[in-house]
Amino acid sequence: MCGIVGYVGQKQAAPILLHGLGKLEYRGYDSAGLAVREGEEITVVKAKGRLAELSNKTADGQAVPGNCGIGHTRWATHGEPSEINAHPHVSDGNFVVGVHNGIIENYQELREKLLNHGYKFYSQTDTEVAVKLVDYYYKKYLGTPIDAINHAQVRIRGSYALALMFKDYPNEIYAARKDSPMIIGTTEDGSFLGSDVPAILNYTRNVYYVGDMEVARLTASDVTFFNLDGDQIEKEQKVIEWDAESAEKGGFEHFMMKEIHEQPKAVQDTLSAYLKDGHADLSAAELDTEILKNIERMYIVACGSAYHVGMVGKYVIESMADIPVEVDLASEFRYRDPKLVKNSIVIIISQSGETADSLAALRLAKKKGIPTLAIVNVVGSSIARDADHVMYTYAGPEISVATTKAYSAQLIAVDLIALAAAAAKEVISDEREAELVKALQALPEQIEKVIENKERLQWFTSKFANEKDAFFIGRGIDYAIGLEGSLKMKEISYIHSEAYAAGELKHGTISLIEEGTLVIGIMTQDALFEKTRSNMVEVKSRGAYLMALTENGHYSIEDTADFVVYIPKTEPYFAPSLAVIPLQLMGYYLSLARGLDVDKPRNLAKSVTVE
Repeated sequence: MCGIVGYVGQKQAAPILLHGLGKLEYRGYDSAGLAVREGEEITVVKAKGRLAELSNKTADGQAVPGNCGIGHTRWATHGEPSEINAHPHVSDGNFVVGVHNGIIENYQELREKLLNHGYKFYSQTDTEVAVKLVDYYYKKYLGTPIDAINHAQVRIRGSYALALMFKDYPNEIYAARKDSPMIIGTTEDGSFLGSDVPAILNYTRNVYYVGDMEVARLTASDVTFFNLDGDQIEKEQKVIEWDAESAEKGGFEHFMMKEIHEQPKAVQDTLSAYLKDGHADLSAAELDTEILKNIERMYIVACGSAYHVGMVGKYVIESMADIPVEVDLASEFRYRDPKLVKNSIVIIISQSGETADSLAALRLAKKKGIPTLAIVNVVGSSIARDADHVMYTYAGPEISVATTKAYSAQLIAVDLIALAAAAAKEVISDEREAELVKALQALPEQIEKVIENKERLQWFTSKFANEKDAFFIGRGIDYAIGLEGSLKMKEISYIHSEAYAAGELKHGTISLIEEGTLVIGIMTQDALFEKTRSNMVEVKSRGAYLMALTENGHYSIEDTADFVVYIPKTEPYFAPSLAVIPLQLMGYYLSLARGLDVDKPRNLAKSVTVE
């Protein structure tokens, strides 16, 4: 949520800042701004609304000369979306200028302190408080920017990524962070700052990750890092493997459709990383057979779509590997004082590796002495750095807010964990293991076949563009698939949708069914097929319009459903990898038919880095 960019170097800063902010639009925002320095003058320009407004006000950056600057896209937390609340924020005389991601929990207390020392405030934001707190310590102790920032960090409670410029220090940018992501890139032409990889990917792949409670100083020629004591520290530079082209649309109208089409590759690449000689091999995550054999319970903790992956994982791991699994929303796990048993492991799933609640849950598990495994897509992210074990997914950069390929790669990761644990505990035979591996290896091609039928889904979906409500029903794994399908529909088409365990219909839910209500029945599990069909008959008799999603061979469902989508036959465990594709496409085509912004749905952000 929110986006930060910065540049200091030989080139004009404003066009680079605007370009970087454009690459961060997917994170969600309601206003944007930049501050650029030329000589003694620091020019601040802000605009409410889309980034195009800021581009127009600055003539695409040409009207704001200077080689050093910071920029920001804001997603409102403290204070309504407005130009005055937009970042950057400044102290008197532009003495300190800054942008900020995160939430400062004690900003009211700090604001009162500053008011008592003569400071005045023009905005409703916690960011203005942070900037003026740095200004206060800089002037109080007559020290350096590093000293002032460190004093401020000690007083601030909450999460933050800060980028600051000081009037006394031309051609320098300072960055600090706690729990909110921040990366720094370097080239011969200058230094770059970003809150996510796409912001700087067009310029460099050589990056540093700013650690918690660290400060970085950027100049045109180098980057220096300091700890909370103000001592200089050494950092290892990393190389981002993604290329800039992979973050572009590649001829597709939207990133979401491009990323739907990239799912076979994301699945194949993730499989290739962990399938060795016909076995699931998690040695890259430092999970050997002995560790897996001794695990007696797993806890899966995640948010949003990653939580839905966890729901699938519960069914798959419990059935395949005979290990009890609990699944928690990260925001609930971190506050409910969970009782974690010995010989267990906590699995944190997060695409970005920066999800605030998931990161807090991971740290809680570590505090309780339980080993942690991170399933993440971003190398070097906060969750990846903090976890005891890391299992990377290989989805590549995902730009659309609505996740598709990252979700699919995460599904494969939990399938592989189940398979590796089952083999380690010897609860499946060698023959059965070979069958499961063969089924996994067939998934990329099967996903391709499902995507090929997208035009038929587009035709069907167009009939429901004006729908007010939709319901997904299923049992077992199919219920977990329905949760993700419902989320895809509501988050990008804004149609109210819910997913229900089909057996719960008679416990109140069926009262919501009216004439013509769209109900999607998910029926990929042979053992539950007839049970779910009975539930579909129940809602049809009350006027529902039925869509069925099932595997090839279940053609009798056409006697019940008004419209049927078939997916290739696979092992029941792996059906979610195929069944989710039509549901992703439905969400996409509904959004398109309603004339909405597919990649940037309202009020949402790609990476939720605050509570």
